[in-house]
Amino acid sequence: MTGTLNMHDLALRLPAVQGSATVLTATAFFIVGVCLKLALFPMHLWLPNAYAYAPSIVTALLAATATKVAIYVLIRFVFTIFGFDFAFDSLPVHEMLLVLGAIGIFVASTLAIYQSNVKRLFAYSSVAQIGYMVLGIGLASPTGMLAALLHLFNHALMKGALFLALAGIFYRLSTVELKSFQGLGRQMPLTMAALVIGGLSLVGVPLTVGFVSKWYLVLAIIERGWWPLALLVLLGSLLALIYLWRIIEVAYFEPPAEDALPLAVKEAPLMILLPTWLLVIANIYFGLDTDLTLGAAWAATNELFTAVAP
Repeated sequence: MTGTLNMHDLALRLPAVQGSATVLTATAFFIVGVCLKLALFPMHLWLPNAYAYAPSIVTALLAATATKVAIYVLIRFVFTIFGFDFAFDSLPVHEMLLVLGAIGIFVASTLAIYQSNVKRLFAYSSVAQIGYMVLGIGLASPTGMLAALLHLFNHALMKGALFLALAGIFYRLSTVELKSFQGLGRQMPLTMAALVIGGLSLVGVPLTVGFVSKWYLVLAIIERGWWPLALLVLLGSLLALIYLWRIIEVAYFEPPAEDALPLAVKEAPLMILLPTWLLVIANIYFGLDTDLTLGAAWAATNELFTAVAP
């Protein structure tokens, strides 16, 4: 229809043929494909197994980067290729992202509570966090986009720290089943402290990066006057607190299992602890000082919405 796949040329040539069945079909295929790539509910089924069975370091890399690239691709195509008006006004992309993002937050957070494998638990948590980002994009407002971009970066810090901590646990225990975490708070205090702080950031506790992006997401929803949706975001944080508490309860309030390894479990190696705690510190630092992240997100948001302004 356009004779090109160059992004700039596509943006110039698509408006003349946007109403054709071919372009509409291609747009639908693209939206579904990129939502599958970013693991948006209900196209998320590949992600829990991929995260649970991949080597722990690979999981940390995937969780911190892979789905974020897909979010970038979605934003890039909607704003700079298809065009905001075509994607959000002519097509029901706006409504689809809102509905699937909201459902994904609730369903994935609920499923995470019932997982016995901690890597799988945080994999379902990632599906829920993707729901927050997609929800921000679906709001089709500058504040919503700001929240989505902030969460894009902040979630990378959270999940990087969490899965690196799990890598240290797997290195010592050869498992990340929840029952194997009994007494781990005393045996691996630094690793478990990192996991807990990363988890609190995931919940959105103040002074962490998770609070910053969820704060702006709630503000964006309130700007729209959609109070039930704001309550759903808060419910998602409550569900996250529940599955985090399951880990804390086992690790800190239960003694080691009687059939545990006879040798004391050692702390994770320094080569794992060092990058883990760098990310943990970043979770707190960027939760206190938001000048850099907020400034970059606002600049990107203004650029995107200036391009679509009449």
